[in-house]
Amino acid sequence: MCAYIVVAEDDPRQAELLTFQLSREGHTVQVAEDGHAALRLVRARRPDLLVLDLMLPEVEGIEVCRSLRAEFDLPVLMLTARSTEDDLLRGFAAGADDYLTKPYSPRELMARVRALLWRGRHTAAAPEPQYRVGELVVDPVRHEVTMRGQRVDCAAAEFRLLAALAAAPGRVFERRQLIEQVFGHEFVTERAIDVHIMNLRKKIERSPRNPEYLLTVYGVGYKLAEQSADA
Repeated sequence: MCAYIVVAEDDPRQAELLTFQLSREGHTVQVAEDGHAALRLVRARRPDLLVLDLMLPEVEGIEVCRSLRAEFDLPVLMLTARSTEDDLLRGFAAGADDYLTKPYSPRELMARVRALLWRGRHTAAAPEPQYRVGELVVDPVRHEVTMRGQRVDCAAAEFRLLAALAAAPGRVFERRQLIEQVFGHEFVTERAIDVHIMNLRKKIERSPRNPEYLLTVYGVGYKLAEQSADA
């Protein structure tokens, strides 16, 4: 599965190591040394994956991710030397699909890259019909979410999670089941699922603290309501 990958990394040594590891797997790699360069390169070339350092000069990684997410769907693997929960929340809120803390092993890096590339291509190759619950519509073919007729901008990971729940309204999913079904690899944590649900509630619920669609089943996991108060 060879791909075109943009690496946004200002540390020459780290950029060299990333290029070596990715090229060894057969991928084509281009390096952007700052946030402005990353934005220009991704917009011009539309890569299959963006490997994005959080701490970039000119424009920081969080803003790069947020800006690109507003324009089109792109798998993003965020790299950072920070490991606090706040950094994790910021990365996912900006639209990152996965998060890797430095230092990391080459094997873990490549496992995550393969998973992101596989998910993106598998999803594109197997479109499904629209899912409707109340005034929520999830369209896997167009990769769109609308609520009460208004389009909702979702990160790629958020979209996949919502689509999995919308495909089976009323079914209760444990967090581990969602990780296996939506993300397909062991590196995503149960806390990451909670973060994505929290972000989705902010986008589709009238009151995120009192959700009508994305419901918590305490002690188990989450489900999408079979019928909302909107209907």
